[in-house]
Amino acid sequence: MKTLAVITARGGSKRIPRKNIKPFLGKPILLYSIQAALHAGVFDEVMVSTEDAEIAALAKAAGAKVPFYRSNDTANDYAATADVLLEVLEQYGELGAQFDYICCIYPTAPFVSGERLREAMEELMLREADSLLPVVRFSFPPQRSVVLGDDGFLRFKWQEYMLARSQDLEPFYHDAGQFYCLRTSSFLQQKKMVMEKTLPFVLPESEVQDIDTEEDWKIAEAKYRVLHGGV
Repeated sequence: MKTLAVITARGGSKRIPRKNIKPFLGKPILLYSIQAALHAGVFDEVMVSTEDAEIAALAKAAGAKVPFYRSNDTANDYAATADVLLEVLEQYGELGAQFDYICCIYPTAPFVSGERLREAMEELMLREADSLLPVVRFSFPPQRSVVLGDDGFLRFKWQEYMLARSQDLEPFYHDAGQFYCLRTSSFLQQKKMVMEKTLPFVLPESEVQDIDTEEDWKIAEAKYRVLHGGV
């Protein structure tokens, strides 16, 4: 049973330039994902998929492998994560390497820990599912959301829930944006990240933060300090 951790870290980023190696609390953010994967103790290989020489050098210095570079087709703004992983598996296949499970870890996920990755991989293998997706519960029930009407006034999107108590509504979850654990055979057949039999891996809101803007970055750093005792 062979397992592979793939950290997807291309060089381009429009909203936050060089986002994948931007210092997060004094350390390139990519290193958090690499170190978590290495510390998980469940991967036969930890690699970084990139087309960028600077990122590759940083990854190798941190203990990850970069056995090949990403192609131009999967390094642009429109390439899907599934396309990147399919290419990685194909390139490994040309080197004679096969893996039973893959864990795709995002490079801007400083809240990921080796412990969480180990728990997730063990859960996927135990339950014999196709994939596992870390999710977090919406802090406010989406059923009570409001929208802006054509007349400029707010209205409830779903009128039937406007007086409902939060505790009486079905909990909704969303992708935590940290990693995906996949059974390789299922992935090669279905070619998508969220497959037919996808397990939820529920994370607390304290361990989740989207980082798409500079403001997000500041919030994530503040959140990390609180979570890790003022680091």
